[in-house]
Amino acid sequence: MPMLQVPALSVLRYSLAPLALLLVLLCSCSVRATPEGPPKEEAVKLKLTSTSFEDGGMIPPRHTCDGANVSPALAWSGVPENAAALALICDDPDAPMGTWVHWVLYDLPPEVTELPEGVPTQEVLDSGARQGRNGSRGIGYAGPCPPSGTHRYYFKLYALDQRVDLSPGATKKQLLAAMEGHILAEGQLMGRYKRS
Repeated sequence: MPMLQVPALSVLRYSLAPLALLLVLLCSCSVRATPEGPPKEEAVKLKLTSTSFEDGGMIPPRHTCDGANVSPALAWSGVPENAAALALICDDPDAPMGTWVHWVLYDLPPEVTELPEGVPTQEVLDSGARQGRNGSRGIGYAGPCPPSGTHRYYFKLYALDQRVDLSPGATKKQLLAAMEGHILAEGQLMGRYKRS
């Protein structure tokens, strides 16, 4: 029986086809692995400090329910030039019934770089800033008063690209919703407190 003659070129073409397909697949995978678009910029950080306590330190009784219950002095830097307003939230994630809100303040002018000790517990401050409701439904700052153990209190400052224009007495939840998509920079300061 005569042997069927297959041209050498045909054999070569059929044996190289799988190799060519493999190369195409490898190249397409490497293209897909390349990140799309320019790298994302890191979030801008604000530096928030207090003369009343150091970050991670103990909050003096003066700023709690065991003392005068006045807000601590706060100062900050690093606010972006295009900021239109600042907002501040202080809360306690260690509260037994869930995070407890101690202070909500918003529409603070961006040129303001500090809050003095003992911010009045009124709806609108002289600067035009507005204060919201704390966990006790009161207006303004309400200091630490943990039922037991040592709790952490986070003071969080936000620089926004627009005013939130909420009425005085807004809740933390309402403020967070109004700030969504408008945060240019943020920073935080944490203090601790344990009742004796």
